[in-house]
Formats: sequence, structure tokens, C-alpha cells
Amino acid sequence: MELLGLTFALFGAAFAAALSGIGSAIGIGIAGDSAAGVMTEDPDKFAKCLALQALPGTQGIYGLLIAFVVLNKLGLLAGQPVPLTWTQGLMIFAACLPIAIVGWLSAIAQGKTSASSIQMISKKPDAFAKAIVLPAMVETYAVLALLTSIIMLMRISL
Repeated sequence: MELLGLTFALFGAAFAAALSGIGSAIGIGIAGDSAAGVMTEDPDKFAKCLALQALPGTQGIYGLLIAFVVLNKLGLLAGQPVPLTWTQGLMIFAACLPIAIVGWLSAIAQGKTSASSIQMISKKPDAFAKAIVLPAMVETYAVLALLTSIIMLMRISL
């Protein structure tokens, strides 16, 4: 029973890193498929395609950041674990959910938007600024989820 809090907290950290990382991998894959098609026709668009393909990767970074914040809060990075009640562990688990869920889903949506933007610059290379704004709008929600998770974690006293 004494490890239940730590178990909940570690599951939260694992979900934050894993779900947002899976979403980023899928999103980058979707954008990469589109970029490969465009670069087959015009290899000079590599830099623009790469910038758009990389955008869905940020959610994975956000999830990893939250996992490190949790591990640090638990004292596991310093090798001195902090004792947790099961309610504290459950609160940490809940604090990880915003970036886990929103990171996962927004990375996939951003990958689809990036793929469309890549198709846009294949036809209108001068529209790169507009093309990068569209997937960046999706990023807004991942940033909001990251901030929510950080604020929730900061308010949990151990």
C-alpha cells in the first residue's frame, strides 16, 4: 500500500512521455509522407518540408519534460525518493493527463495540418509563412496542455 502513491505518479509520468511521444511519431510520419512526395518532384523544397515535418515533434518533447518534472518532484533523479500517499500519487497522475492526452491527439492533428501545408508550398512556394502558421495554430493547444500540467504539478505539495 505504501508504494501505491509512487506507482500512480510513475504511471502519470509514463503516460505523459509515451502518449505524447506516440502522437509525435505518428504526426511526423504523416507529414513525412507528404514531404517525401513533394521532394520527389522538387528536391529544393527540402528545408521547407523539414521545418513543417518537425512541428509535430514538439508534443513529444513536452511530454518528456513533464515526465522529468514528475521524476524530479518524486526525488527519483536525485536518488532520494519522497514518500507519497496514494492521493498525492493520484493527483500527480491527474496532473500528467492534460499533456498526455492533448499531446497525443494534437500531434496527430498537427501532422495532418503540416502535410496539407507541405502540399500548399509545393504549389505556392512563396506561401511558406502562411503554411507554417496553420500547424502552429494546433500547437497552441499542446502548449496550453503543457502549462496546465505544469501548474497542476506545482500546486501538489509532497
